[in-house]
Amino acid sequence: MTVFTELQEEPMRVGVLTGGGDCPGLNAVIRAVVRKGVTRHGFDLVGYRDGWKGPLEGLTRPLGIEECRGILPRGGTILGSSRTNPFSIDGGVEQIRANLAADGVDALVAIGGEDTLGVATRLADLGVQVVGVPKTIDNDLSGTDFTFGFDTAVNIATEAIDRLHTTAESHHRVLVVEVMGRHAGWIALHAGIAGGASAVLIPEQPFDIEKVCAHVETRFESEYAPIIVVSEGATPIDGGDMTLASGEKDAFGHVRLGGIGDRLANEIEQRTGKEARAVVLGHIQRGGTPTAFDRWLATRFGLQAADAVAEGDFGTMMALRGTSIVRVPLIEGTGVLKVVSDQEYAEAQVFFG
Repeated sequence: MTVFTELQEEPMRVGVLTGGGDCPGLNAVIRAVVRKGVTRHGFDLVGYRDGWKGPLEGLTRPLGIEECRGILPRGGTILGSSRTNPFSIDGGVEQIRANLAADGVDALVAIGGEDTLGVATRLADLGVQVVGVPKTIDNDLSGTDFTFGFDTAVNIATEAIDRLHTTAESHHRVLVVEVMGRHAGWIALHAGIAGGASAVLIPEQPFDIEKVCAHVETRFESEYAPIIVVSEGATPIDGGDMTLASGEKDAFGHVRLGGIGDRLANEIEQRTGKEARAVVLGHIQRGGTPTAFDRWLATRFGLQAADAVAEGDFGTMMALRGTSIVRVPLIEGTGVLKVVSDQEYAEAQVFFG
């Protein structure tokens, strides 16, 4: 008797990585990709550690439903992250291709911001099957109304501003709050409005230090201690290097920024004679528990990313448009940064002064 056995098709093997700066909500995306990938699409998933360094060096870890239990409210990323750029390394792209083949990985889900998704875009053009999920606390990726991580960062900055009002008023000081934002001032603008700041300085609008100091004087005349929120990438209108902490650059060519808060406070104190202090929130904005909105958005992105892989819709990025999650070409998210427009900044001025 002849016995015929049906050959079973092997499950699709999908790699997941998180790159660039960490932010709240990354674990929610990972969890959603895994849960839907396993239960609905039958994926076999593998986690690549430390951003693009993972597939570049073959650094993997198990990634299944069990590994994702309890991670929804956790900040950071269980996969680790880095600012590795395979295109700046000789033979980097070829090594990634070789490691993906060796690991039996059919497709990648890359979760990251401008740089991470920029690498994903170039790899997709070279034939690597990849989909992207937009992540950045700066909210500066085009193609999507919001990125997860932004809402948490704004809430953290707003709470800090709320707390600083009372100490500023008690000591009759100027307090300068430095928040993240290299090229875009979304965090500063949203947190400044929500926290009732006296002024907001952003990279898109070079500031006049004399006008800032005049504004400080006016606020003290009304017996109000001013709070000034400044993005790390803001610059004075007459140029200068107030934003540079060092000349060190990362793998993507970005100079490390920071220090404008201290320099601005010193200028204000010297020019007005009023005591001024700086508070740098720095990585506090990246850490801790994600807000409900960021968990919701990150989860929806992850679910849609799993579907995109299953449908073979590669070279796309998940995006929020209104209340819907849609897919757009990766280049739409990384081609041009989304910045605060002149109109948006002008409309916000009614709250400052």
